[in-house]
Amino acid sequence: MYVHLTNVSVQKHGGEYNTLHGGKWSVQNLALYLEGTRGKEVTDRLFGAISWLIVHSLRAVAPVMASDRHCFECYGYDIIIDNALKPWLVEVNASPSLTSTTVNDRILKYKLIDNILSVVLPPDGVPDVRWNKVPSADALGNFELLIDEELAAQDEQHQNSSNNAHSKTSKMGSRWK
Repeated sequence: MYVHLTNVSVQKHGGEYNTLHGGKWSVQNLALYLEGTRGKEVTDRLFGAISWLIVHSLRAVAPVMASDRHCFECYGYDIIIDNALKPWLVEVNASPSLTSTTVNDRILKYKLIDNILSVVLPPDGVPDVRWNKVPSADALGNFELLIDEELAAQDEQHQNSSNNAHSKTSKMGSRWK
C-alpha cells in the first residue's frame, strides 16, 4: 500500500490509485481515519510528533532563512508515517507545487492559498505599515500555531535567569532537555 499525503508521484504507482479522484487526503481526514482505526490518544501522539518535526526542522535552518517582514514563504513537508505511526521527515520543499491533479486537489490547494493570504494580509486586504502583522484567530483558517515565538523567548529568558541564579550556587549549570 502506498500512503503519502500529498505526493502523486509516489501514489500513482500503487495498485489502488484512482486517476479520477486521486488518493490525497486532507490532514483532517487522515486524523479522522486514524482516530477511528487506532484511537484518539495514538492519533494525538502522532500529530504531536509531526508538529515536533516541523518546529525543530524550522529551528535548525532559522539562522539561514531569509527574514524579511515584507515576504513570506510556504513550505511543503513530505512526511512518511510507518506502521508504528512514527513520522519520518523525508524532505521540506521551499516552493511546493500548487498544480492540481483532481477536483479535490484543487479545493485543497485553493484553501491553502486562501489561508495563507488571510494570514499575511491585513483584514481589509491592503498592506499598511501600521498593521501589527499579528493575524486574528479567525484569519488563521486551517493553520495551527505550533509555537508562539514571543512566549518561547519569554520562557527562554526566564530559564536563562533561573540558570544564572542556580549556577552561582551550583557547578551544574544548564543542561539539555
